[in-house]
Amino acid sequence: MSGPGSRGGRAAPAVVRLGPRAVAALVLVGGVGVAAFGWPFLAPPTSQVAAHAQDAPWLFAGLLVLLVAVVAATVSESGLGPKAVAMLGVLAATGAALRPIGAGTAGIEPMFFLMVLSGRVLGPGFGFTLGSLTMFASALLTGGVGPWMPFQMLAMGWFTMGAGLLPGPDRLRGGGERALLAGYGFLAAFAYGTLMNLAGWPFMSGLASNVGFDAAAGVPANLARFAAYCLATSVGWDLGRAVVTVVLTLTAGPAVLRALRRATRRAAFETGVTFEDHGGSPRGHPTAVDR
Repeated sequence: MSGPGSRGGRAAPAVVRLGPRAVAALVLVGGVGVAAFGWPFLAPPTSQVAAHAQDAPWLFAGLLVLLVAVVAATVSESGLGPKAVAMLGVLAATGAALRPIGAGTAGIEPMFFLMVLSGRVLGPGFGFTLGSLTMFASALLTGGVGPWMPFQMLAMGWFTMGAGLLPGPDRLRGGGERALLAGYGFLAAFAYGTLMNLAGWPFMSGLASNVGFDAAAGVPANLARFAAYCLATSVGWDLGRAVVTVVLTLTAGPAVLRALRRATRRAAFETGVTFEDHGGSPRGHPTAVDR
């Protein structure tokens, strides 16, 4: 008889669970990330932050690199064993290799579809680490290292983690799951683009007076400027990314999901190995058993 969380007589793939320290680190980085992306709307016009509008993004970028490294280390301590690290490396390398395929071509970025499916199967903690590491590796591969990279790593970590937080990871399958993942991928692709616009938008204050950040203006005025900036610069790019993510999720998604779940089941991340000395062993050698 199948137990809870199993399907068709097979146990549901084990998900790398987060410990209290990893959850605390993710919450901390999330809070800093909200401040890093949203400071143009959080700081009043008379504050010192607004007075140093050109400097603040660089300071946040340096801080985010350290925080992402702390989160990756904490998540590793919580549940990423050698088998999980091996899968993390394979998926990050695959995602990094997919990114250059569509770079510079109307937002065609196949790596987003892989991040959605990986986060769904492997869970939010693994997903955050995978998203951040994949973006870091792809930046090295494409020569895209710069002050924007920490923001990309954090945004992609959230993007992949969000797929792991979607409902029904052990029950929902088939067309319903594909529709859920495709819908998430569509909306999250726009959210990723909006976040990256927000990261670079303060630099536009001296380049485009009508759509750039104005440190002396209030929140409503800057929101209107930011909306105009997004409409003028990135909607077409974000739409291309969203459509590619939906199409690949609906077409290649079933095969990739099966492969990820099969690999996760065989890896048995949460299965520890102990050695016991059985009296019946002819030579008294320890025997490996799963627990």
